[in-house]
Amino acid sequence: MFDDDRLITNNRLISGYQLAKFHTFEAAARYGSFIRAAEELCITPSAVSHQINKLEEELNFKLFTRFHRRIELTQDGENLFNILKKSLAILNREIFEIKNQELIGQLTIYSRPSFAQEWLVPRISEFNKKHPYITLNILTGNGVVNFNRHSIDLAIYYDDLQHEDLDVYHIMNETIVPVCSPSYAEQYQLNECIENLKYCLILHDNQAWRYDSNFDEWQFWGKHFKLDLDFEDLPKMLFDRFDLAILAAINHSGIAMGRRNIVNKYLASGELITPFPNMTLACKQHYYVVSATKQRNPKVRAFVRWLKENLHEQSI
Repeated sequence: MFDDDRLITNNRLISGYQLAKFHTFEAAARYGSFIRAAEELCITPSAVSHQINKLEEELNFKLFTRFHRRIELTQDGENLFNILKKSLAILNREIFEIKNQELIGQLTIYSRPSFAQEWLVPRISEFNKKHPYITLNILTGNGVVNFNRHSIDLAIYYDDLQHEDLDVYHIMNETIVPVCSPSYAEQYQLNECIENLKYCLILHDNQAWRYDSNFDEWQFWGKHFKLDLDFEDLPKMLFDRFDLAILAAINHSGIAMGRRNIVNKYLASGELITPFPNMTLACKQHYYVVSATKQRNPKVRAFVRWLKENLHEQSI
């Protein structure tokens, strides 16, 4: 009986064999055919047979039982083949890790909740397929990260804040416009009269641009279009996440300030409409990534590169 441990532990025994013969044996065992092994190795079937014969002589046990038109692994041959498969898998993994050692390990991402909900998480499998050895840890919140106090590699923000002594990557601009369900717009005749806004329930993310931005988003929009409305005085429902305000709008609760890059899919599906399509406003707030380790952390660079490529190729 073939001793599995002998091939693993006896370095002198292993070094005495030619690795090419093991390669030939692995291909023949995998295909169950000298002919198909020869095709893969670009040698003749007789050369495969010759190398297997030499290997069997050196090992002093049979690897295959030969029949007229087929071959079959012996028990010793199957044991050796299983060891080779495991060894090759370990070798391939080690080679990959050596080549990609900087793209292995955990990457912790802090994101605004709505961006994570509506864009990042639905597409994150694409990054995982591209970088399977990076373990993603996704956190969400509305605050500003202190990189010196938290173990976070990068943060995705939507605002216009300055970040001193940090690396900032701009990824996408944004425009805003009020959105609601078609039935809500019809109920309050919003398509016919913008003044009817004063009768609506305002659905508002009061942490739109920073931790406590109050009604700045609506006030900014109303002031630009010279509306005689104080949105803080209107009937309202408050949220700490934009996606929740949008979900309420989809379900006919009121009218929300939509960020076009996030609500485009709901506009395309007809779940939401823009009752004032000519009143879309570009805002100074934008989406960007902040990191403290751009030059020292290739995982951050890989993620930012993937993020920018996907944001460029497809809208939210």
